[in-house]
Parts: sequence; C-alpha cells; structure tokens
Amino acid sequence: MQIFQKSRNIIISYVVITLGLLLYTFGWSAFMLPAQIVGGGVSGMSAIISFVCRSALGFELPIGVLNLVFNGILVAIGFKVLGSKFGANTIYGIVMSSVFFIMWQQGLHVGGEFDPVQGKYVDTLFDVEKFGVFMCAVIGGACCGAGIGLSFIMGGNTGGTDIIALIVSKYHNVSPGRVIMLIDVVIVGCSFFVSHKLDNVICGYVVMLVMTYVLDMVLDGNKQSYQIMVFSLKNAEIGEAVTREVGRGATLLDAEGCYTKQNQKVLLMMVHRTDKPHVMQIIHRIDENAFISVSKAEGVYGKNFEKLKL
Repeated sequence: MQIFQKSRNIIISYVVITLGLLLYTFGWSAFMLPAQIVGGGVSGMSAIISFVCRSALGFELPIGVLNLVFNGILVAIGFKVLGSKFGANTIYGIVMSSVFFIMWQQGLHVGGEFDPVQGKYVDTLFDVEKFGVFMCAVIGGACCGAGIGLSFIMGGNTGGTDIIALIVSKYHNVSPGRVIMLIDVVIVGCSFFVSHKLDNVICGYVVMLVMTYVLDMVLDGNKQSYQIMVFSLKNAEIGEAVTREVGRGATLLDAEGCYTKQNQKVLLMMVHRTDKPHVMQIIHRIDENAFISVSKAEGVYGKNFEKLKL
C-alpha cells in the first residue's frame, strides 16, 4: 500500500512540475519574446542570443535549443565542481522547459514569426502594439512566477544561474541569492544592446519584480500564518472558544500592566490565514472591547503547521 502511495505522490509531483514549466515557458513565448523583453536566468541569455541571430545574422536559433545547451554546460560544470548535487527533478526541469519552448514557438507558433526587416514578431498571439509592452511584462512575469512557483512546490527547478551561484558561493563568502540577483540584473541590462530601447530594459526589470512577487505568493500564500495577541479580561473564555470552534490551540501568558500594576492574562494564538476571520469574529463576539495585536508570522513550524526542514 505504501508503494502505491509513494508512486502516486511521485506522479502527482511530476504532473504539477510539468504544468508549472508549461506556464513558465508560455509566459516567455506568448508575452515577453514578442515584445522583445528579456528576463533573467539562462532563458534571458538564450533570448538575447536568439534576438542577435535573427536581427543581425538573419537566421533563427530556437530559444529551447539554446536553453538546453547552456543548461547542459552549466550542469556539466556543476557536476565537476560541486559533485552530484543535481537530482532527477533538475534534469527533468531543464529538458522539459527546453522542449516546451520549442513546442510553443516552433510547434504552435505562439510567439509568431520574427521579421528581421521590421525588427519585430508578426502574427503573434497578442498584438504587442495594442496590448502594450508594459502589460506584456506584467503578465509575462506573473506567468513565469506562477509557473516556477508550482515547480518549486514539488521540488522541481529549471537549473540555470542558480548553478553558477552555488559555484561562486563555494569559493567566496557571497550568498547564492545575491549572485543570482546580480547575474539577472546584468543579463537584463545587456538586452539594451539588442533592442536599443531603454523602456524594454526597464520592462525587463519589471518582469523580475513581478516574477519574484508572484513566486513568493505561490510559495507562501497558502501557508501564511498570523500571530494574534489578545488583551482582555475574558481571555480564558476566548481561548476556549477558539480551541472548540476553530480547532487551534491558544496559550495564556502571565503579564503585569505597567500602569495599573495589576496581573492579567495575555492570550497568544498562531492561526492560518483561512482561520483568521473566524478567530476575529470570536474575539469580537465575546469581548468587543478587547485590545488585539495581529502580525504576519515569517514561519510557523510544528504540529498542525509546517514541518521544519533542515
């Protein structure tokens, strides 16, 4: 029975990873590439080289192929420098993202055909001039962030510049996150030498911001928890009601008022985002004059919350 359960979980994880990669590559192919917007990472490097070949040399190098080649080189270097730290999910993400790039562009022509004379895509899924370059950046970044978020949830990734970051951080006292950010900033900045438009570069940075925001929302949105502290003479009654009706634990802390010098109980609760409205209703119902402090928790680990992973 455990074998079937494990197999089922593996299948579900790869299905979700695949859907995430589909959405990620669609955001690039349908919105960003037709508007000549370059994001970060290996996909951004591939897009720059593809744009140069199309406009200057007159032939097309598919981004999917370039993405596979660059990632293959990085993985080979990573294996040599870092050892076998790359699992099946990394290899799967690299291969499938490249395949989906080819499928969207060369197979389904989502991005349309690039006209070197006009210097832009024609017959695209969306009319960039009417739709707006900025909107392409926002929606493309949102699609990429949501797609990568879905992949990350199930342990997948697309390889790329995080391999460079791991190599740099091995030999230098620099965090991988900072290295990735610097690489992405440089890649987006280099897109100016392709489009010769400052607004496209700015839109590239907009993509980075939107993608980061949506990625965080996907990864942490459903896991958002709140710390609620209640100062009331009816805290014991409130705690019992929350435990009974919401199913969340509550803790009574001993406290002393600095002004009144009276001993009192402070109620402390950790609740999920979906439980917060119900808890607030209970507090208001029992003591509408209660003093309440609500703050977002960076992370809550333990029973009925997230499992601590080291």
